[in-house]
Amino acid sequence: MQFQKITIVGVGLLGGSLGLAIKRHKLAREVAGYVRRAASLKDCEKAGAVDYATTDLLAAVSMADLVILCTPLAQMPALAEQLLPALKRGAVVTDVGSVKADVVREVGALIHKTGAHFVGSHPMAGGEKMGVLAARADLYANAVCVVTPTKKSNANAVRKVEKFWQSLGARILRMDAAQHDLLVSRSSHLPHVAAAALVNLVLSPTGPKAQAGLCAAGFRDTTRIASGSPEMWRDISLANRKNIARSLDALEAELKQFKTALKRNDVRAVEKFFATAKQRRDNWCACGVSTSPE
Repeated sequence: MQFQKITIVGVGLLGGSLGLAIKRHKLAREVAGYVRRAASLKDCEKAGAVDYATTDLLAAVSMADLVILCTPLAQMPALAEQLLPALKRGAVVTDVGSVKADVVREVGALIHKTGAHFVGSHPMAGGEKMGVLAARADLYANAVCVVTPTKKSNANAVRKVEKFWQSLGARILRMDAAQHDLLVSRSSHLPHVAAAALVNLVLSPTGPKAQAGLCAAGFRDTTRIASGSPEMWRDISLANRKNIARSLDALEAELKQFKTALKRNDVRAVEKFFATAKQRRDNWCACGVSTSPE
C-alpha cells in the first residue's frame, strides 16, 4: 500500500475512474472525494469510486498524502488556493489536466508555499461520456501518462507520482510542460476541434433533412470525441489557444493542398494524399502505441 489517504478533487469520469483503480490496486487505506454539488454525493456512493465523498474541500484534503486535481482546468488554481489550509506538509499534489504549462506554474507556486510538493501529470485517457457513473477501473491501463516535473520539483515527489501512475498500469513519459502542450495541441486537441467542426457542419439544422440518415459508421467513429464535456474542452482550448491556433493553421494548409489537387483533377496528388496517411497511420499502429480514447 503506497498511501494512507488519497483525495480526489473532482469525482467525474476521470476522478471516478481513478478512485476505482486506486481501490482495485489497493494503493491507499482511504480514498476521499470532493464534489461541488450535493447531488453528486449519491452518484459517488452508487459508483463506489471513493470511500466517502463530501462537498467540504478542506475535510476531503485533510491528512491526505496524495491529492489529485481532476476538475476542469479553469477551476484548478482557485481550488488549489482554497485547499492550502488543509494540505499537510510533505503531501504530494498532482493533476490530470490536458494542458500543463499554466497549471505547473500557477498551482505549483501555490502548493510550494505550504511545504507540500506539486508534480504535473497528464494521463492520456478519457472518453466521451461524462460523470462518475461512467467511470471504470481500467481507464488508465496501458495509457501513456506524461509527467511534467520542473528543475525545482522534489525528486522524491516525482518518483511517487510516477510510481502511482505505473501502479495503475500507465506508461510514464517525462516531458517539459511547454513541449507537452505543443505536441498535444496536434495529437489530442486538434482532433477534438476538427470533430466538433465536422459535427457542427454536417448536422447543422439548416442542412438537408435527409443528411443525418446518411451519417454511418465512418461519421460516427470520426466524431465520437465531439460528445465530450463542453466545459472541459472550452477550458483546454483556451488554456492552449496559441498552440491550437498554430495547429489549425497547419491543418488548413494540408486541406488547402488537397483542395487544390481536387480542383486540378490531379489523380496522383489525390491518391498520394490518402496513401501517405494510410502508411503513416499503419506504421504508428504497428509500433504498439496506446490508442486509449481521450
